[in-house]
Amino acid sequence: MGYLKIDRVVKTYASGPKVTEVLSDIRLTIDKGEFVSIIGHSGCGKSTLLNLIAGLTQVTTGAIMLDGREVNAPGPDRAVVFQNHSLLPWLTVYDNVRLAVSKVFGSKKTKAERHDWIMQNLDLVQMSHAADKRPGEISGGMRQRVGIARALAMEPKILLLDEPFGALDALTRAHLQEAVMEIHARLGNTMIMITHDVDEAVLLADRIVMMTNGPAATIGEVLPVNIPRPRNRIALAANPDYLRAREAVLRFLYERHRFVEAAE
Repeated sequence: MGYLKIDRVVKTYASGPKVTEVLSDIRLTIDKGEFVSIIGHSGCGKSTLLNLIAGLTQVTTGAIMLDGREVNAPGPDRAVVFQNHSLLPWLTVYDNVRLAVSKVFGSKKTKAERHDWIMQNLDLVQMSHAADKRPGEISGGMRQRVGIARALAMEPKILLLDEPFGALDALTRAHLQEAVMEIHARLGNTMIMITHDVDEAVLLADRIVMMTNGPAATIGEVLPVNIPRPRNRIALAANPDYLRAREAVLRFLYERHRFVEAAE
């Protein structure tokens, strides 16, 4: 059955009499605890698909089911981490996470339990030392760690990551990739990550979902990444399975891109 089931989903937008089909016949099943990367060229509807799973946008036809229930609105069972950290700048790191915890667990945990839970999640992303700082006082990478802590603190069924490291420098990005791998290994949670970075997709994912170009984008190929965990990026550089997976994604993206150029 699968934990998350995207069943024949179509998404269209209307502008006056003109109707544009953004996503066409999306079919995908994701298992509990799986890490899936979604990759494709700009404008292929990756973020639209993520927003549909998050319930931020409504499907036009088809259905999305999570753990046996239909997704049709936002909910704490699906937490999103955007490229822009979206922290409230006037609140401390602690209070930014506390907002989410209070909303989800306000009636379920005591004040002391909520405090412990906030600190536990900040500790998970190595940010407990900065609990009293405001977003403007910490680096971009640290702000993104806090965004991840806030999302995890909601104890979602699925963590949705929309190019969360896209605005960061290469070294910070690498550190955060390591942090996400550690969190996934420790919690065994289900993660879906949008990326345009081939190496990131192969490093992190159990499967890579490759989108065709829009409009009317759909899933072109799904590539299993058969590389044991834990994964070490330096060791992977010479790993034949890693190189094969990387080549397969690059070939897909290159051939799709060339097809678009030929059609123009």
